[in-house]
Amino acid sequence: MQKLPASLPEWLSLLETRHSKEIDMGLDRVAAVKQRLDIQYACPVIMVAGTNGKGSTCAMLEAVLLQAGYRVGLYSKPHFLDFNERARINGENVNDEQFIQVFAEVETKREDISLTYFEFTTLAICKLLADAKLDVVILEVGLGGRLDAVNVIDADVSIVTSVDIDHTDYLGDTREKIGFEKAGIFRAGKAAICSDPVPPQSLIDHAHAIGADLWLFGRDFNYNGDKQQWNFGGRSQRRNSLGYPSLRGANQLLNASAVLAALEVLRHELPVGAQEVRTGLVMVDLPGRFQVMPGRPAVVLDVAHNPHAAATLSQNLDNMGFHAYTYAVFGSMLDKDIDGVIAQLKDKIDHWCVTGLPLPRAATALQLKEKLVQAEVLKDPERSIQEFDTPEAAYAYAIGKAGENDRIVVFGSFLTVAGVMRARRSALH
Repeated sequence: MQKLPASLPEWLSLLETRHSKEIDMGLDRVAAVKQRLDIQYACPVIMVAGTNGKGSTCAMLEAVLLQAGYRVGLYSKPHFLDFNERARINGENVNDEQFIQVFAEVETKREDISLTYFEFTTLAICKLLADAKLDVVILEVGLGGRLDAVNVIDADVSIVTSVDIDHTDYLGDTREKIGFEKAGIFRAGKAAICSDPVPPQSLIDHAHAIGADLWLFGRDFNYNGDKQQWNFGGRSQRRNSLGYPSLRGANQLLNASAVLAALEVLRHELPVGAQEVRTGLVMVDLPGRFQVMPGRPAVVLDVAHNPHAAATLSQNLDNMGFHAYTYAVFGSMLDKDIDGVIAQLKDKIDHWCVTGLPLPRAATALQLKEKLVQAEVLKDPERSIQEFDTPEAAYAYAIGKAGENDRIVVFGSFLTVAGVMRARRSALH
């Protein structure tokens, strides 16, 4: 038998090179290995899908449930700096030794079944959380829903945060097609929550067809508020005088409302008090989602990589107050709607620092520059575009040029934000 890797980096390196496809849609292989691993949950499982807002929703659920004293497991993705960020137990990242042990178990049980990096690591983390004697598990879907590896688990509550155009090669090129894919996480007789204010009809139809208990924003749950506080109303539960979530952004009350709807569904199994909700929402922390770093010039980190998220980022930038000039560090995968992202932000940015990324399917800096030129961002002679090979180099240029009253917004692929996070961490050591 082949000798198994002895460290987490060795394991990850092996998994990255083993399967012929980075994404291989379908659940048959994953379901077969799941059965061999005997992955079963003795606690409620909450699954979260959506084009945008998944990470924020998972983070709020985790924060509130931890405040309520429950043992919480969380699977989220992708990671920024360390793979360990993908799995958390009681708010702490799972350590290397735990990963090495469960990876070896998956490797032994898979036998002749080939798994992608994502499928292998998903099964490992699902097994790890199932065996951890938790009170509740939160699982973030990677891509779509119906054929995503996470969907081999049956959730007690499913949440779809938003439906917009992204990953068209895999999910379809309309909201109706994508809505059907995301509705694939719904289960018969279980709560299916959708916090998109205008959900695709395909999502509603699928929920009805399988007999899911559909909760729609605006019909089954809602929110209202003023500048100081906000209120949630569900089917039978109200929560008043709530503080705004510490996560910044225009859509966070939609995400928070879905969280409170899920808690209403689970109120008998996992009762949560008013103060625990308030404290959890105020204390929640999530890197890379309109994350404003301390110091001057202002630095904003945001993983907006599709037009829907870019529109939200644009709105959030408007709400920041005056900054003399805005610099952008921007890198993207080539299969994204780059033109749509640029259209949402081109009037907000004075100086573009475009960057390549360390993946073959990433857009080059030259390709991004060409799209910016086509979008006529240089019509204003004071605006500029600079090309860089890495996010670190682009950020170094921006930080060298920006004055203390300016701001730098880092956005696009997770890899763009991760590169700048690495640069900032290196600067501190």
